[in-house]
Formats: sequence, C-alpha cells, structure tokens
Amino acid sequence: MEEDCELHVEAPETFTPTVATKLGKQVDSLFTQLHKRKGFNGTVLVTKYDQIIYRGAFGYADFKTKDTLSTQTVFQLASVSKQFTAVAVMMLKEQGKLSYDDSLQVYIPDFPYRGITIRQLLTHRSGLPNYTYFSDELWPDRKVDLSNDDVLSMMAVHKPNIYYQPDRTFSYSNTGYALLASVVEKASGQPFAEFMREHIFEPLKMHSTYTFNHELVAQSGKVASGHIGGRRKRLPDYQDTVLGDKGMYSTVEDLYKWDQALYTQKLVKRETLEEAFSPTGKVNKRDESYGYGWRIKQLESGDTVVYHGGLWHGFNTYFLRNPNDHSSIIVLSNLTNGSLNYMKDVRNFMYPARPKSEQRQVQVASAR
Repeated sequence: MEEDCELHVEAPETFTPTVATKLGKQVDSLFTQLHKRKGFNGTVLVTKYDQIIYRGAFGYADFKTKDTLSTQTVFQLASVSKQFTAVAVMMLKEQGKLSYDDSLQVYIPDFPYRGITIRQLLTHRSGLPNYTYFSDELWPDRKVDLSNDDVLSMMAVHKPNIYYQPDRTFSYSNTGYALLASVVEKASGQPFAEFMREHIFEPLKMHSTYTFNHELVAQSGKVASGHIGGRRKRLPDYQDTVLGDKGMYSTVEDLYKWDQALYTQKLVKRETLEEAFSPTGKVNKRDESYGYGWRIKQLESGDTVVYHGGLWHGFNTYFLRNPNDHSSIIVLSNLTNGSLNYMKDVRNFMYPARPKSEQRQVQVASAR
C-alpha cells in the first residue's frame, strides 16, 4: 500500500493567511461566548484545507485543583472511540483475517445470539441489548472492573432479551462496538489495547492516545477529570474498563493527526474508507445516516459531513470532518452541562447555507 498517497484538496487563492487568521478569530469568539454563557469547559481544534486555523482551551482539567486545560490535555473520547474500533476492523478485513459478513460465532463460538454479522455491529443493526444497562443488574460487585470477556460471559449465561431482530432497524449499540473489540482480539491474536497501540496510535505518532487503564487515567494534570452537574467530579467506575464502544483517551492535537491520516492510505485503502463513509440507512427519524463508526449528514451548505459525538461519565465530545474542504471541528469537554448542544451554531458558521443551485454544484464536485 502506498502510505504517502494523499488525497489533496487545493485551497482556493481566496483562502489567504489573512482570511485564515480572521476565521480563527471568529471561531475563538464563538467558543469564548460558549464558555461565558453556556459554561463550555474543554479544548478545541478547528481546521480548513488541512490547516489548523484555531486551537484553544477553556477552563479546568479539574475544578477542585484548578488545573487549567491546554490543547495537550488528554480526555476520554466516549463514543468518538467507535471510529477507531471500526478502522481496526477494516484493517483486519484488508488483511483477510475477517469478513464483514462473518457471523459472530466464527470468532466467539459460544455467543448465544444467532444471525448477527460484523457488518451489523458496525452499523448498529444487531438489535442486541445494551451492556451498560444489563450489567447494572447482572454484575455482582461494582468495585470489580468489568472486561469485554465479562460482557461476553454475562450474555452467554443470562441471555438478556434482544431489542430487535438482526438487521430490522438502526438501534445505537454500545454492546455492538464492545463486541467488535473482542472480534479484533480474536482475529488479530492480540489484546485490543495492544493492537490499537501497535497498528494505529504509534504509526500515526499519536503519543498522547491510549485505551483506558487506571494508571494512565490517574495522571494528575495531564488527563482531564470528568465532571457532571454542579461541577462534581465523576470518578471512573466498573464499566470504564470495557473497550471498543468508548475507552479511548486522546487530545485535540492527536485527533488532528488522526483526521489527516484518514486522507491518506496509511491505515487502510481509500476504497475501504469510502465504504465506511457510505450511508447504510436512515438513523431512526433523524435526517442522517450511519456508516462504520461515523454518522453521515448533509448540511444546509450542501456539504456531506461525517461526524460523531460522545457522552460518558463526565465527558462530552464532538468530532466532525468535511471532506469537501478538508475541514474539521474537534471539541473535547470534561463537563457534561449541555454546552455541546450548541455545536450547530459552530457548524452553521463554518458551513453557511448556500442557495440550492450552489448546493447541487458542491454535490457534483464531491462525487467526482
């Protein structure tokens, strides 16, 4: 594979350094207002035409110690983790170690639910029950960490009821992505954390990115603490140790490296990624679809973007990529106070609505 084969997009002549600087100042103003009026606490990195036009940090990594945030502060990514798990599956598919249409029993022989494929896990169409709910009832001691193998054991022994028959409808599933991490382990012969480090984080020089472990998360000052209402610290619990659906930790700076790598073929071929960014059906009543680890949405500008949000134990995250102008909006927050509900304002600023005729031109250009 040609690792350095990049998909370039030329910045127009009108996108001068002066224009980029002005845009960055406007983004800063947006987040400053979000910080002052809505209590946003976190870090931000915004790009356009592959250039960083803005990076910023607002508030504290820990409200009690008053450690201030920087763009090097590490955050729990919550469900933004799912795209990494999906790419790990894609890498193994390219290596011939799995097929999207394999049933789960190929890798987990005693898995009690039949007729579920890897593709259905990737696209949230398995209908499986959510382990974050059933483990609350079935896990005997919440002081003991829950592992991916423990989730599999609970499902094999207790067989909690499915929500839907496989492939009937979209049903967002943390269980599905936790199972994908187990599939990565079985297909690769490596622990999931080791596979991610060796095949994704280290090759991309994402030196501040890793999967959950207690020692790393306890690094005071380097890692943000999650906070819930009233700025109360949310400590990790027994479910944090399940990986695949969440459990990745990173910085906005490292996520920029990830964003840029997805325009190359360093990890997987372009056709493989294009399939991951292709709609697989409507997401319930929302005007968007889901690929493999990414939500897909057409904006009022006419651009089709891929994005994902995350919410977990005091962390709220948001990562949007627009392939049309190689721009991205990366936001990591360690205070779940609803401030990220206002990302639409940032989107509308970055991608203002265009007349319908211009939207059609954008869609045709993007399809080429």
